[in-house]
Amino acid sequence: MSSHVLQTVPLGAGPWPTIDPFLFCVHHHDDYPVGNEQFGPTGSLEGREIGSDFSGKDGWSMYHGDVVPGFPQHPHRGFETVTFVRNGLIDHSDSMGAAARFGRGDVQWMTAGGGIVHSEMFPLLQTDEPNPVELFQIWVNLPMRDKMVDPYFTMLWDHEIPRHHTIDATGLAAEITVVAGQLADLTPSAPPPNSWASNADSDFAIWHIRLDAGATITLPAAKSHETARLLYIFQGTGVTVGDERVDGMHVAVVQSDVDLTIRATADAPVEILMLQARPIGEPVAQYGPFVMNDQAGIEQAFRDYERTKFGGWPWETDAPTHARNQERFARHVNGRVETPSVVAGS
Repeated sequence: MSSHVLQTVPLGAGPWPTIDPFLFCVHHHDDYPVGNEQFGPTGSLEGREIGSDFSGKDGWSMYHGDVVPGFPQHPHRGFETVTFVRNGLIDHSDSMGAAARFGRGDVQWMTAGGGIVHSEMFPLLQTDEPNPVELFQIWVNLPMRDKMVDPYFTMLWDHEIPRHHTIDATGLAAEITVVAGQLADLTPSAPPPNSWASNADSDFAIWHIRLDAGATITLPAAKSHETARLLYIFQGTGVTVGDERVDGMHVAVVQSDVDLTIRATADAPVEILMLQARPIGEPVAQYGPFVMNDQAGIEQAFRDYERTKFGGWPWETDAPTHARNQERFARHVNGRVETPSVVAGS
């Protein structure tokens, strides 16, 4: 048996290491306290650098919020954001006039394209119990031909996201949440039309894998040896990939064109985020929220943002939130409103 592990890197507190076409991956896990009337945390914010608080003090951060935690209005161009919210809620508002409240297993997949301004706030709605929030945000590059497409977002509601359940030879369970990329006979909802993931040759997948302590699962081979496959072991003490141990809080770059056997250590359940895709293979020039192919593209992005504000900001505040009693929803630029089914617990 071969390990098929090409490289391992420790995961720090900030953004996790990525490779083409993935630009950024971060895991926010905040144990927010009871909320106040303004949807912010109860108690004092003393000791935090308000406006840029990534301290994790008391188990949570305000990020760029000053009343409500989160990320007030900020621009993007030239890439996509995939926001997979496992716990808590996110209030989205953008420069196109679109809005959403999503979370509790939902995914928002947004193509920034030629430019959008949006805010992502974490309203702490519960006034009699804590408000934990856990999410992944993944930035996916766009190829040159799609850098300037119109902004667009797709909602993948929790009850629509397929799950693959297995029981191994010892009776232990594993589950794979298939956000993107077909697995067995499971096909998730389509990503945005100009996404790299919509390219039939991209071999793109985002899977969340959960293993019982000691459980084993085999991931099918990707389509090509050119495909990059990364395993972020973010919960538990570690796994064995083939015959090589990978500790918890590490990312493993693994061989993609082979069936991959993964076994959790026997002392604790394990959770893994898997990112997979063929690389775009184009030059990348990045400055903060702008990702283009060269420095001239970055300079043009700044000029365009100064001139147009990517559509302006139609909201009264930089950090809008929705009403306390607002259920999960998405209102798109064309006025279409969608909500999860009542059966799914919206």
